Amino acid sequence: MNAETAGPVVLDTLQRACSQSTEVLKPAEAQLKEWETKPGFYSILASIFSNHSIDVNVRWLAVLYFKNGVDRYWRKNAPNAISEAEKILLRQQLITNFNEPVNQIATQLSVLIGKIARVDCPRNWTELIPVLLDAVQIDDALLQQRALLTFYHVIKTLASKRLVTDRKLFEELAGNTFGFVMKLWDNQLTHYFHMMQSGGTSCDVQAMTRYMDRSLLALKVLRKLYVFGFREPGHFEDPMNFIRLLLERCRVILEAKNQMSQINEMLVEQREKCLVTLTKLLLDAQEYHPLSFIHYLQPTLDLIVQYNFTNRGKDLLSERLHVNFFVLMKNIIRCDKYRTSKPIEEVQNPARIQVIKIKQEFFTPDVLKEICHILVNQYFLYTMDDLAEWDSNPEDFVSAETGDSWKYSLRPCTEVFYLTLFKEYREILTPVVMSMVHEINDVANSEDLTILLRKDAVYNAVGLASYDLFDEINFDEWFTSKLIPELHQAGPMNRLIRRRVIWLIGEWINVKLAPNLRPLLYENILELLKDGEDRVVHIQAANTLRLAIDDFEFSIDSFLPYLESSFSLLFNLLKEVVECETKMQILHVMSFIIQRADKEIKPHAEHLLRYLPMLWDAAAEHNMLRCAILSTLVNLVQGLGTLCVNAYNFLFPGIQLSTDVTQEPHIYLMEDGLELWRTTLHNSPIITPGLLALYKNMPALLDLGTEHLHTCLKIIESYLFLAPKEFLQDYSTSLVTSISSLISDMRVEGIAMVMKVVELVLRIFPVEGAQIFKSMLPGIVKNILQGESYPVLMAAYLSIVSRIILQNSEFFWLFIDEFSREIQADTHQVLGSLLDMVYERIDNITQPERRKLVGLACASLLPCNNSVVVEKFGANVNLCVEILHDVCRLSDEDSSSHIDCLVFSEEDLQEDESDTEHDKRKRQVNLHDPVHSISMKDFVNSQLAQCQQVFGAQNFQHQMSLVDSEITHQLKFLLR
Repeated sequence: MNAETAGPVVLDTLQRACSQSTEVLKPAEAQLKEWETKPGFYSILASIFSNHSIDVNVRWLAVLYFKNGVDRYWRKNAPNAISEAEKILLRQQLITNFNEPVNQIATQLSVLIGKIARVDCPRNWTELIPVLLDAVQIDDALLQQRALLTFYHVIKTLASKRLVTDRKLFEELAGNTFGFVMKLWDNQLTHYFHMMQSGGTSCDVQAMTRYMDRSLLALKVLRKLYVFGFREPGHFEDPMNFIRLLLERCRVILEAKNQMSQINEMLVEQREKCLVTLTKLLLDAQEYHPLSFIHYLQPTLDLIVQYNFTNRGKDLLSERLHVNFFVLMKNIIRCDKYRTSKPIEEVQNPARIQVIKIKQEFFTPDVLKEICHILVNQYFLYTMDDLAEWDSNPEDFVSAETGDSWKYSLRPCTEVFYLTLFKEYREILTPVVMSMVHEINDVANSEDLTILLRKDAVYNAVGLASYDLFDEINFDEWFTSKLIPELHQAGPMNRLIRRRVIWLIGEWINVKLAPNLRPLLYENILELLKDGEDRVVHIQAANTLRLAIDDFEFSIDSFLPYLESSFSLLFNLLKEVVECETKMQILHVMSFIIQRADKEIKPHAEHLLRYLPMLWDAAAEHNMLRCAILSTLVNLVQGLGTLCVNAYNFLFPGIQLSTDVTQEPHIYLMEDGLELWRTTLHNSPIITPGLLALYKNMPALLDLGTEHLHTCLKIIESYLFLAPKEFLQDYSTSLVTSISSLISDMRVEGIAMVMKVVELVLRIFPVEGAQIFKSMLPGIVKNILQGESYPVLMAAYLSIVSRIILQNSEFFWLFIDEFSREIQADTHQVLGSLLDMVYERIDNITQPERRKLVGLACASLLPCNNSVVVEKFGANVNLCVEILHDVCRLSDEDSSSHIDCLVFSEEDLQEDESDTEHDKRKRQVNLHDPVHSISMKDFVNSQLAQCQQVFGAQNFQHQMSLVDSEITHQLKFLLR
């Protein structure tokens, strides 16, 4: 595309692409899409977004198209790649000036330059870094800021490269630029503080803002250079000086809050951004280079204590900074590089000795006790804002204290820090916590909010450290004498204690709670689930019920008296709660109950089946909630067994929607939907038209690939066990088409799974099965003849051929003739080669059942009056003896005779109480399988007797004489 002639056309198209009218917008987008691969297109885009007189929206769109083009067409090996000549011009144009006035466009330009740098820098764009370093020194605020912004995005992308050569180049870049950037950062801050000190009302706020903005960008660059540009920063002067300077600047910026707020609140916001980036840098420095950070452990710990554990930091630190400081101290305590199991006298590493001494001198018993007291008595206390949140948004209040909230929320973060501290210094902190417990136990029950908040905090500390306080607390006695009575304390403020106590019990259930106390626990949980109780207490009681049921020592017998009321109360709670996340939480509790109750759930299923459809409809916009419903249904169907037929009206639409690839929800629901489909088939007593019709979704699911292949194939197997005739009558053609398509582009493991389905059809339909898969058999035989290199596949192919030989010999001989003509080969030669591969590769088969199947097939050929088979008589007998050794053992009743251990005994045929309908159907198929119904010993005996009749006694003896004498001896021994 020529810039002079095509430029106006592209500009006009971009203008139309910014239109609000769909009729104008769509054709313009289509035209731009077509131009993406045209030479010169990106040069025109660059000239458009560089022209500041053009409308901002048009320039913004030009930048976006340029950036997308970089992603798709910049690399040399990309289809329709941008030519090298055009790329040279584009790189030159992008760094000719940094005077973009619009912040959003400037950011996008910086990002796309970074994307190009990831591919081209430094080899094909050697001038980029020098140009940027020169530009950041220009005495022009806008140019300097834009160049620094671009430099940051370039460094950010280069730091993300992980190949060894790229890492070395980045380390070289860091070594050459770190000192310069550090001075730039320090100079900008120096100017900032100088203006702040001399500012007052006449202070130039805009200038200060620019200084802080540039220092923040420089700090972000230094973060990437420090973390990824040095293997050991401790060996370099500049990085070490930087951390020292960083800690000094951190204190200054922290203390300057009041002064900044007096000048302008915008400076306070910038201060927060700067401190967050600064603390992130300290976190990264300690995490990625812990040994280099040893030199700064002492000042870092002093800094954290000074602001996190004194009144001084309350007004100076935001919640985010408090969290970062707590996480930093936690990481220092937990760091493996700072630990040793040996006494300090036995440690050889000087660095470890140094860090041990630092930690010992800092974390003295007095300091640890003080930290523990502050955590419990200050950070663990609910604030008035917390209580207001409890009242106004109880469900949000509960969810805010779960999951990964500790990474960004102060109270959960302090709890994680407390637990880390307790595990590291258990001996020192245990007496401290126990003292708090005794103090609070001695206080009379009261509705005084201060006392209640204090008790809540202490109970929180005991619950968090439950595993570490195992030997210190007689929990059973405390549970009955103190905690249970507190659950019955009335009064609006006592909800704090009721909620905390039931949470505390949940934390101790898996630690120490006598089984005989479980009924008392269930009674009190159900009491808290009744109407009239606080919503937060309701939800916490439900969570504790889940913990009690999920416990290793849970006994369904002790819970049965409470099963019905549990469901009733949880149903009521499920109706009351509003948030999707809370509904999922309650559903998971119910799912646990269903799973543990198993068959005992049947009398209570009606309530579930009445409410879940309503919940499903209400959750139309909440796919994760629907996932939870499907998961609950899986457990419910397992518990219902054959009674799941009563839920078909609800189950089928759910399965249909979640497994229909034309419906958008399938992306979220498929995994749980497939599991529900499989479980429903396993427990269904009979096939129904609706259940059979669900299979219409399967071909499209199989086309998706291998992610859910295993479950899909298990579903197909379930159909074959449940209703083989009906299933194959309707879907045999579809099944063969899907399987043939699958194995054409699939890994070994996937093909092996598919072959199991083929073999299952042959097991159920010994005659019809071979005809169904006739189109696939030539490929299977070819793979055998070519000596399939993967043992697992060779075993599968040999099993399929063996079943046909054994169960449908007439078809086998016709197939061999047809196959030989198809490949234009002699039938005898094909048969001989096939049998040779069986004898040669029998050791590829490791499963005894499959080995026996091959042995039975070879034994069935013994009486065949076929020249090839007669020629292979000795090899056939040899293989039969090998298989007899595998499957035979001496009889318990008669030690002189052998029995086939793979033939089902009466014990094998007995049903188990836990068997599903699928298990029973599977057992029936196995019962009629030759592998389990025919004795190898008896079958070989009968086949050899038949040989005498077919060949005559003399010819038979001649054939036997050709067999190795040792093999003959073993044969007689095994057949006696």
